[in-house]
Amino acid sequence: MRFTELPRPSQVVFGAGRFAEVGDEVARLGCRRVVVVTTPGRKALGEEAAGHLGDRSAGVLAEAVEHVPGEIADAGVARARELDADGCVAVGGGSAIGLGKAIVRDTGLPLVAVPTTYSGSEMTPVWGRTEDGVKTTGRDERARPAVVVYDPELTTSLPVAVSVTSAVNALAHAVEALWAPDGTPVTRLESAESARAIVDALPRVASSPADPDARGDLLYGAWLAGSGLAATTMGLHHRLAHVLGGGLDLPHAGTHTVLLPAVMAYTLPAAPVAAVALENALGGDPVAILSDLLARLGAPTTLAELGADDAQFDVLAERAVTPPPTHPRVPTAAEVRSLIGGLRPREH
Repeated sequence: MRFTELPRPSQVVFGAGRFAEVGDEVARLGCRRVVVVTTPGRKALGEEAAGHLGDRSAGVLAEAVEHVPGEIADAGVARARELDADGCVAVGGGSAIGLGKAIVRDTGLPLVAVPTTYSGSEMTPVWGRTEDGVKTTGRDERARPAVVVYDPELTTSLPVAVSVTSAVNALAHAVEALWAPDGTPVTRLESAESARAIVDALPRVASSPADPDARGDLLYGAWLAGSGLAATTMGLHHRLAHVLGGGLDLPHAGTHTVLLPAVMAYTLPAAPVAAVALENALGGDPVAILSDLLARLGAPTTLAELGADDAQFDVLAERAVTPPPTHPRVPTAAEVRSLIGGLRPREH
């Protein structure tokens, strides 16, 4: 056995009602002027966060949008500097946390992330930015949140359909960490447990959306998924999600949901350790179990449902393999074209 286990620098604060402690966390970091970042639709929640910060709040920037467009990222950085902020709190889903990461990556400020969805990206140093339909991602320790506050109460109002795709986004993190070449015993344990927790909790959330225990279990699975991915290398699945999402302006979580069963079916025969871990965690064939679960929950199963036009698939397939992704089964452009071309409505 040979591996390198990396330190985990983010502090995690987990539990119902802990959103109210966000002011304590920024005080512990020594911040005096903190900008709150969120989306236009979650402005009220951003203002609630500012209320928890009290005199430390420098204002609410409710301009985050999906895929972190470059102009939005640059405007956020400029606004943080204009406010003379010495800290940032990002409240919301991947869009808000993505903008928060963009701001702190360019300013060096500490970031406190308060996720209200289940992707798990808040645990990683991975940042993203989209310019002219091309989404670029990378890793930078400046983008890693110093603190992540998980409060299941913030997720109980999340619609079931959004909860499903968000949780599958997290599941994709766990799956990729399982077949990553730089996985460790720790990342494999937490990723397998993440997959188990997510697949177990999703039907319970769907049947009882306000159940705090089910919501907490799903958030727990998302945390573990992000933790595993933070220490490993992303492969084909995330390359495709970023290329298709940025190139076709598709919803990020929905794209993950449509892609994951197909990418698992393509990859697992070449990743036996990941296959066994998922079989043990889920209690059977992981592709069949996930496909059946998504069908029962009414999740999207085709790229067309997300608004994709396959006219650009050839170009995007080339982009997905340039450079080749780090993956157990490195695909050709033709194989990628076939894989994404199969994610279309069946003809009757």
